Amino acid sequence: MRISVVDVGSNTVRLVVADAEGGVPLPVHTAKWRLRLSEQVSPGEDIPEEALERLVRAVGEAGRTAARWGAAPPPAFATAVVRGAPNRLEVLRTVRERTGIALCTLPGEVEAELTFLGARRWMGWRSGPLALLDIGGGSLEVAFGRGRLPDFVASLPLGAGRLTHEFLPACGPPSPGQLKALRRKVRHQLRDVAARIRWEGPRTAVATSRTFQQLGRLCGAAPGRHGPFVERRLRRADLREAVGRLAALPAAERSALPGISAPRAAQSLAGAVVGHTAMKLTGLRKVTLCPWAIREGVLLRHIEDGASWWAEVSRLSDEAAPPDPVPLRIAAARK
Repeated sequence: MRISVVDVGSNTVRLVVADAEGGVPLPVHTAKWRLRLSEQVSPGEDIPEEALERLVRAVGEAGRTAARWGAAPPPAFATAVVRGAPNRLEVLRTVRERTGIALCTLPGEVEAELTFLGARRWMGWRSGPLALLDIGGGSLEVAFGRGRLPDFVASLPLGAGRLTHEFLPACGPPSPGQLKALRRKVRHQLRDVAARIRWEGPRTAVATSRTFQQLGRLCGAAPGRHGPFVERRLRRADLREAVGRLAALPAAERSALPGISAPRAAQSLAGAVVGHTAMKLTGLRKVTLCPWAIREGVLLRHIEDGASWWAEVSRLSDEAAPPDPVPLRIAAARK
C-alpha cells in the first residue's frame, strides 16, 4: 500500500510518499514547496490573497505529485499559522475547492499526540517514559507519555516565527532588553507545563522539528547527509552558547552559521531561546534529535487505524468555533 501526507507549515509545504511495509512508513519520495507564510502573516491576521494563491498552487502540485507516485489523495493538514488566521475557514474551503485536497487544521494538542507517536515509534520502547519538545513557527508542542500515545500534551503560543514577530527586530541584532522580554514571555508560558514534565521524570527526552534540527547542527550534530540513523543529540549548555552566537548577529547574517538556512535565519534566535528555556525549566540537560515527527505520526495512524480516523480530525477543522480538542486516543475509542 502506498500512502502520502501533506504538511502545510509556516515556511514550506511538504509532501511525503511512503510504502506501508510491515507497519512502517518507508519513504519513497519527498518534496517541498517554499511558502514563507510566517514572513507575510503576523499572528492573528488574515492569510492575504497572494499567500493563499501560493498555498493553493503548492497543495495542488503536492496532490499531483502524490498521484504520479501512485498514492491516493493525501491527508493534508496546516499548522499554527493557518489555524490562527481569522479567515481560516475561507482558506480551507478555497484550497479544497480548487485542488480537491481536503486540507484541515489540527488542534495543537492533536499535533503533539501525532508527533509523540512518531517519536515513540522511532525511539522504541527501550526509551521508557518519554518527553517531547517540538518548536514550530506558531506554537511549541510538549508531550509526555509511557505508552504509544502521550499521557500529557500541551500546545503553547511559543512558535519561533510568532515570537520573532512579537519581540525581535527585523534588522540588526536584538537589544538586551528585547532578549530579556522574550525570555520572560517564554518562562511565563512554560512554567506550569515544565513543572509537570519535571514531576513525571522522563527517562528519555526527544526534540523534533526543523528548528531543533538546525540548532543541533549549529551545536555540532552530524549533518543531514550522514543519514537518519546517526545519533544526534543537543546539549543544553551548547544551546545556551548558540543563543549568544545568534543574538550577536543581525538576522541576515545568521545563515552563514553552520546548519542555519536562509529562510529560517530570522527566527533561529527565537527558536534557540525557546529550546534552551524549555530544557532549563524542565530539567533536561540533553535531548535526542528525532527525525520522525508529525508527518510520520499521521502515516502511522493511517497504517494502524485505516483512513477513517482522519474523518474526526477533519470534522473538528470544519467548525467555526471548535470545542476543546478531541485527543486522538479518544477519537480512536469512538470507532
